[in-house]
Amino acid sequence: MCQPTNGDQNNQPDEPGGASSEASQDDVPEGSCLGEDRPQPFDITLTCQTADIDPPISGWLDVQLAKLAQVAGITSLELSVVLVDDQQMSEMHEQYMDITGTTDVLTFDLSDDPADPNVIEGELILCVDEASRQAASREHHTRLELLLYGLHGLLHLMGYDDHDEDDYDRMHAKEDEILTQAGFDALFARDEKQL
Repeated sequence: MCQPTNGDQNNQPDEPGGASSEASQDDVPEGSCLGEDRPQPFDITLTCQTADIDPPISGWLDVQLAKLAQVAGITSLELSVVLVDDQQMSEMHEQYMDITGTTDVLTFDLSDDPADPNVIEGELILCVDEASRQAASREHHTRLELLLYGLHGLLHLMGYDDHDEDDYDRMHAKEDEILTQAGFDALFARDEKQL
């Protein structure tokens, strides 16, 4: 089971709204390929505690998250990203949020001084099963949905919130803005009024 790797074990995670799953590799922009150097000074560690998705997420998600962090204006990033399944996420969701059931992402701020939103230290727990379901419904690839979850977590670590309607709209508009600037399509775009 994944636990925050350092910092206060009692930090409460943030969680976003819904998510998505499978499409094709064509959904990934031209400049978003495996093996590209990530911007510095970014340290992202990716751990997969569930069956990896196809194409393999390792080596892709961390590079893309670093690019999104750079577009978002983050200047220093130390981030642990853990991929889990529904069962693991449900256990952590109940343990840390006292909410039964799975969710898409849990965010742990591990910064000693969270005063600078551009200097980030944290841990993100991303649910591959939820990403797969949501990606299928939105007709894109699971790894793009996981990228959305990672960006959502980064924005929480930068101080964004989505617990009321105005903040929710602002945060998700920022996600789409960053994704678009990085060469991806807006993944969150949806009519929230229908939900």
